[in-house]
Formats: sequence, structure tokens, C-alpha cells
Amino acid sequence: MAATLVDLTHQVTTAMPVYPGDPAVVLEPALTTATAGVNVLALHLGSQSGTHVDAPYHVDVTWPTLDGLPLERFTGPAVVADLRGLEPRAEVTAEQLAPALERAGEGTVLLLATGWARHWGTDAYLAHPSLTAGAAAAIVAAGVRTVGVDALSVDPTPDPGPGDPAVAALLADLTDEHDQPAAEEPTLAAHRVLLGAPGGGVIAENLTDLRPLLEAQRDGRPVEVSLFPLRLVAADGAPVRAVARLG
Repeated sequence: MAATLVDLTHQVTTAMPVYPGDPAVVLEPALTTATAGVNVLALHLGSQSGTHVDAPYHVDVTWPTLDGLPLERFTGPAVVADLRGLEPRAEVTAEQLAPALERAGEGTVLLLATGWARHWGTDAYLAHPSLTAGAAAAIVAAGVRTVGVDALSVDPTPDPGPGDPAVAALLADLTDEHDQPAAEEPTLAAHRVLLGAPGGGVIAENLTDLRPLLEAQRDGRPVEVSLFPLRLVAADGAPVRAVARLG
């Protein structure tokens, strides 16, 4: 059977979904053939926009930046953990990852197939499953240094609250300030465990539908993944063109 390439990358478009608080994505013409003889786009986006990778520096300024990691961190044979069917905001445990981790190891890219890519562009995308710190520790203990997920994050994404400012203001008026808990900052516990692994880890987020990879794995076909980022200097991460090769 001939090898098949599968694109695992979301399209980069103006106003595409981003992590709450991240820069908005805007693509607009900078030059056009009508005025300059060529077409050139101007891009405004964050290092974590769309399908991207996190470097250790993302969560700790003393840890390696993107350009301090070896290229081997961004490619390799993949093992796909089938985590489909979980409830919104479910916690993924080490026990649930055990079957995949038995086949993973040094140089392996572990992909977490939650099925949450189907919610891309909706509010439900924020309520994805996430790894427990114990699950992240089990991944590191197995020798894995590169993890990818078809969701916004490997950690829980905070609920941004009502999107309508008028609704938010009304709720604030109806809630006594002494009864309103302080907003909790995300701990990013799984990020810290995975990225803080010896030698530095990598996390790829916002991958697209991983079902073709699960099917190839089920059929015994080799699965390889490439997650090469833009070569940004001293960066916390960068967008990638994520591609799987199914043997």
C-alpha cells in the first residue's frame, strides 16, 4: 500500500479560534498586484495561534526556548491514544493512557485523540478533556518527550464566562461581591510536567481529526508525524504545519 499524507493542521484565517486572551488572528493584504505588481499578505497572530507547538519556555523563563530544542523533538513515529467518548472537561488518567504508553518510548510522538477537533469554532471546544498531572508524569516516565492533542490544550481551559458584555454586567449586578469567588488562574500542571521533562519536552495543540491515524494504527500501518515550527528566535512556541505519514 502506498504511503498516505494526512494534514493535521487547521487553516489560518482571520478571526479563527484562539486561547482566551491570546492575540486575535488577522490576515489582510499588504501589497496587491493592482498597486504593487505582487500579492503579499500581512499577518497578525500569536505564537500559540492555530495548530502550534509549545516549547518549555512557554511556562518557565529558565527553560529552553523553541530554537534551543533539537529538530528530533518535532518528528517521529507516532502512537495514538484513543480517548474518544469522554465527557466535557473529563480528566485523562495514567491508567487510561497505559495501553498507548506500553507501545511508546524514547523518540515516539504520543498523540491524544479526544475527538474534540469536531468542536473547533464552537464554545464546546473550550470544554475539552485534559491530562492529570499524574498522566503527564506517566508520559514522561515512559520516555516520551513529544505530545500532541486534537484540542485546545493538554490542561483545562478556563471558562471565559458570558461572551456578551451586557450579560456579564447583568450577572455581576445580580451577584453579591462577597459570594463571587475570585477567578482562578490556570495552573498548567500538565504543561509543566511535559515541558519540564529532562532535555525539554514539546506539546502540539489544536491538531485536526486524528481518526485516519487511529484507523491506520488499528490496521498495523506505521504512523509518522512531523510538527516542524516556524524558526522563531527565543520563542515560547510557534505555528506548525502538522502532517502525518501513514505507511
